[in-house]
Amino acid sequence: MNEIRDWEAMRAMAARLLQERTGEDVDTWNRRIQTRRFIDEETLRQWLTREGVTGYAQSLLVMEQFGYPDYLLASADALIDAQYADRPQLRPILDTVIQATAGLGRVTIQARKGYVSFVSPRRTFARLRPTTKNRVDLGLRLEGVKAGGRLVPSKIQETMKVQIGLSSPEEVDSEVLDWLQLAYDQNC
Repeated sequence: MNEIRDWEAMRAMAARLLQERTGEDVDTWNRRIQTRRFIDEETLRQWLTREGVTGYAQSLLVMEQFGYPDYLLASADALIDAQYADRPQLRPILDTVIQATAGLGRVTIQARKGYVSFVSPRRTFARLRPTTKNRVDLGLRLEGVKAGGRLVPSKIQETMKVQIGLSSPEEVDSEVLDWLQLAYDQNC
């Protein structure tokens, strides 16, 4: 069974990046920041940029100082439950897609506030997002594949060029499984 992760894995990755890029850990950076007594996020971000701390590592340090949003502190189960709270009939579609990804290879499933990402050892290859009360959209990171048939242009994320709308677990059929496999293979 594939592992389902929450934001803690992302936090750990950002902390690792900070250590690798600067040679200092989160606690050391927090002490440096506290001595400067930043009063707002913008000023802290400007200083961190001058210090060479950008991207995920910078966002981590900002949240360390000004607080983490509630969704970053929630468990994977709580994040997913919240996504489907007002549309429980769609939850079995997510469960079916999760089950289907078990046969693709090594997949990490990352629960986020509004979607679930499916990540190969290299990068995200698919995202599933509840879109309406009656449909979830499966965005696929596919190169060289144009919209057509069940594949429509994606609104999920810029790297996900196409998506498939799903209204029931039965729609996770052999065609969808083939597209998932291709997306995994291209991004592994």
